[in-house]
Amino acid sequence: MVWEKGHALTLAVYKATFGFPKAEVYGLTSQIRRASASIAANIAEGCGRGGKAELARFLQVAMGSASEVEYHLLLARDLGYLDVSLYGELDGKAKEVKRMLTSFIAKVKA
Repeated sequence: MVWEKGHALTLAVYKATFGFPKAEVYGLTSQIRRASASIAANIAEGCGRGGKAELARFLQVAMGSASEVEYHLLLARDLGYLDVSLYGELDGKAKEVKRMLTSFIAKVKA
């Protein structure tokens, strides 16, 4: 479930960043896309590894990427690349992923 939410966030981020200035293609556009894709990728990799300790480690990396996405979204909003409504939608998705990751990490570590 959290992987699906992370994937959906990535798709939404890619769609939202199509309108970013061309000058940002190697800057903010690239950073936010890579960070969002890293969430689901690390969840998948962690699930494909052996053992709870490795899974927990990859989930923590996914959490870091989700935090990075939150910041990049804020920056994009403040630079005027995202309107307030779209920012709120994307930020809500990122926060939901972080809540789910927090729960998943706690279950893995229990």
